[in-house]
Amino acid sequence: MQRVIDYYYTHASPWAYLGHAAFLEMADKQGYAVRFRPVSLAAVFPETGGLPLARRHPVRQAYRLIELQRWRAHRKVQLTLQPAYFPVNPDLADRIALALAIDGGPVAAYTQAVFEALWVNEKDIADEAVHVAILTGLGLDPAAVIAHAGEKAIVDRYEEHQSEAIAGGVFGSPSYVLNGEVFWGQDRLALLEEALVSGRPPYEQP
Repeated sequence: MQRVIDYYYTHASPWAYLGHAAFLEMADKQGYAVRFRPVSLAAVFPETGGLPLARRHPVRQAYRLIELQRWRAHRKVQLTLQPAYFPVNPDLADRIALALAIDGGPVAAYTQAVFEALWVNEKDIADEAVHVAILTGLGLDPAAVIAHAGEKAIVDRYEEHQSEAIAGGVFGSPSYVLNGEVFWGQDRLALLEEALVSGRPPYEQP
């Protein structure tokens, strides 16, 4: 079996942020490569029964805030529960990450920086200037990277990720896919690690 994990996520997801560093550390420890596959939940949700946060029942919205506090403490990371710029359109960030991944750039570090911009420092990640600062800090040419992220090939690939996610059973962020088996949510990382360590075949729908 391939020693690769497909990583479906969006930068607008606090759950992807909470699990990002832990997931990458675990994959590296177990000798697995990671394929970064940024995905638009705006495209995935309508096809898989998901609802945007504002349309969820108030009880679910309230529980989400409790869970965020629990996992913030568990992961020992900073996280603003209700940042100034949320909800936010993450497409620019997602496409930049995709462009970096395709070019072999520092996609993991970029994604971490975007997560922190939104969920710690309350920056508007729909604002190009935020990405200029992040990319500059990573030693990259912001104009070139952002232009690349807007090219048709990248836009088309980003849209393909939506179709691939839906076809593969992905319905939320983050989702880690190992040999076709979906592990949804950063709270499933322990189960993913067990599968990596054991080398078991993927579970399938009966």
